[in-house]
Amino acid sequence: MSDLTKMTLAGARDALRSGETTSVELTETFLKEIEGADALNAFVHHTPEIAIEQAKSADERIAGGDAPAMCGLPIGIKDLFCTKGVPSQAASAILNGFKPEYESTVSQNLFDAGAVMLGKLNMDEFAMGSSNETSVYGNVVNPWRRGNDDTDLTPGGSSGGSASAVAADLCLAATGTDTGGSIRQPAAFTGITGIKPTYGRCSRWGTIAFASSLDQAGPMTKDVRDAAIMLEAMCSYDEKDSTSADLPVPNFEAMLTGDIKGKTIGIPKEYRMDGMPDEIEKLWADGTAMLKDAGAKIVDISLPHTQYALPAYYVIAPAEASSNLARYDGVRYGHRATLEAGDGITEMYEKTRAEGFGPEVQRRVMIGTYVLSAGFYDAYYNRARRVRALIKKDFDDVFAAGVDAILTPATPSSAFGIGEMKDADPVQMYMNDVFTVTVNLAGLPGIAVPTGLDSKGLPLALQLIGKPWEEGDLLNTAYALEQAAGFVAKPAKWW
Repeated sequence: MSDLTKMTLAGARDALRSGETTSVELTETFLKEIEGADALNAFVHHTPEIAIEQAKSADERIAGGDAPAMCGLPIGIKDLFCTKGVPSQAASAILNGFKPEYESTVSQNLFDAGAVMLGKLNMDEFAMGSSNETSVYGNVVNPWRRGNDDTDLTPGGSSGGSASAVAADLCLAATGTDTGGSIRQPAAFTGITGIKPTYGRCSRWGTIAFASSLDQAGPMTKDVRDAAIMLEAMCSYDEKDSTSADLPVPNFEAMLTGDIKGKTIGIPKEYRMDGMPDEIEKLWADGTAMLKDAGAKIVDISLPHTQYALPAYYVIAPAEASSNLARYDGVRYGHRATLEAGDGITEMYEKTRAEGFGPEVQRRVMIGTYVLSAGFYDAYYNRARRVRALIKKDFDDVFAAGVDAILTPATPSSAFGIGEMKDADPVQMYMNDVFTVTVNLAGLPGIAVPTGLDSKGLPLALQLIGKPWEEGDLLNTAYALEQAAGFVAKPAKWW
């Protein structure tokens, strides 16, 4: 069977069930593709032996009629998920050599469902970044190019390796995590689909923490149906995670009817940012028209505290990061600095962290430590928490008034060149999260759906925000948008 790597999860599932191909054949094809894609730097820890072993087991399950939806499907795992016996570094030098003796709940759920792990995927260090330029493994490259320009573009971050791998057909799908847009922004930059579920829907246990009240795992896939299939496999109640929701996980794929007649879609006026490119404005207007044509009712809404979301996020997230990253001390695991005679434990901490953490992680740890310090705790951290509550109330009020989903742009631009923001104020990079951080602060589900190309031929996406725990309804609205947009563009292979 030709073009095995071009298939979707759903297509590959059907091909495996019908006997057109086997998981071993599919897996070997992907492993070969990965070998020839070093230019993208998406895969950083290769696990071919594990993949073949899992594929053989999956073929046996399929032959025996015991095959969940993900059985036999080759995927990539973001380096933030701990995988037993396999390096799990969060793209940081401080975790060099760390091989966990346990499996994250999300990856375990996927393996229990028969998924095949091709390897671990590159990312921004500790998920801190919007361009995948902070990784100890080096930059990930977006498979898309601006027309005939051969400038390397960012795939977005922090799940840049996942986005690049899926867009380049190096795996059928991949896991991602989203703390302020780290699934949705890279999905938008690479023309794939990415959903961040409601906070608590996927267990955080065994996922290396950045900001614990914001982090949430989700799937990055080629289309909305695949997102529904993979999300169901990833979700579960987990007593090892105190924030995990004890709720049944629906059959999300069965909810994809494409019928959104009578649904109310809100268009928030606060997301019309000053200086928004005309192409983003037009994309948003076109998407609104598509949903209206599909039978949805379009209403203007207000989310008045949106303007405070980015500053609140960049107080809360670094504060939680400074607390979470205090465990990396050179004592128990990972990197330990070489000490000189007379050095004590304080010097060991300082040298280990100076060597192990990259500049962006150091910046955020310092910001977080500052806002949590005695003199500034109320002025910054507590104030940011109050703003967060107001942002959540804005969404609650809109949903209570009858809005079913909210449509916004996913990103303020298409993918930019690697290094183009290197000398800019860090705040310019943080602005990439302007449309996505509100969803994390409010704990809501959000999905990025590719809906068009810009004048340079790069993908652009819209974001749909849903009610808590109603991922099925959100996915169905996204499915209707996807059907109307008819986005099928793929990057031309140059790597």
